[in-house]
Amino acid sequence: MFVAEGHLAASRLAGSRYPMVSLLLGRGKADAFPALVRAFESAGAPVYVASPEVLSRTVGFDLHRGVVALGRRQPPSPTEELVAGPGPLVVAEGLNDHENLGALFRNASALGAGGVLLDPTSADPLYRRSVRVSLGHVLCVPWGRSSDWPADLGHLGAAGWRVVALTPEPTAPALGPALRGRRVALVVGAEGPGLSAAALALAGEKARIPMSPGVDSLNVATAAAIGLYHLASVGSPGWTGGWWW
Repeated sequence: MFVAEGHLAASRLAGSRYPMVSLLLGRGKADAFPALVRAFESAGAPVYVASPEVLSRTVGFDLHRGVVALGRRQPPSPTEELVAGPGPLVVAEGLNDHENLGALFRNASALGAGGVLLDPTSADPLYRRSVRVSLGHVLCVPWGRSSDWPADLGHLGAAGWRVVALTPEPTAPALGPALRGRRVALVVGAEGPGLSAAALALAGEKARIPMSPGVDSLNVATAAAIGLYHLASVGSPGWTGGWWW
């Protein structure tokens, strides 16, 4: 199972593909969020209401704001399904920071990514902190884990995707409108080491985000958001929260 903490994350669990297991609320929260209570009760999941003191004792200290839900894990999406989808994709290598991973999923959801593909070494997206930082968006974005890394980057290219590795290399062309399109896979690496040489070699293209002198890189979730922004034409005429054509 996994934990969805907070009203927003619990509400997204209720609307996701993940089965609801139970809901724990502080006093007053049941009246504040009646739709959330109904969603869990309709699914046959028990709803518990407890005092602040009892809530604190569940973990030993005052950790949350009175809304905690349990969901049941489901298998990740097969890589084949992500490859067959409309895109764009965010492909991540070596993301071990749960907060960065949660932020990446939130950005992917906000900016229209069709899915997220993780390499075998990346952290668990359903870890409590990842779910919390994503505000539950990790439950809404299809994601899978590569079983053949980094060869799956080559498989994406063979399937007709433009595989673009984001890198601070000064020789890489600047990210821009030329990359706009749905069948683009943006490849991002962990902060610090960045993408491995093997991943860079299998990416069909490279792109960099121009930055002020003296700044060598961006937070990985921020870099992915900028890349997705370019692809989605956010703010252009016709943008309605989905893809603009």
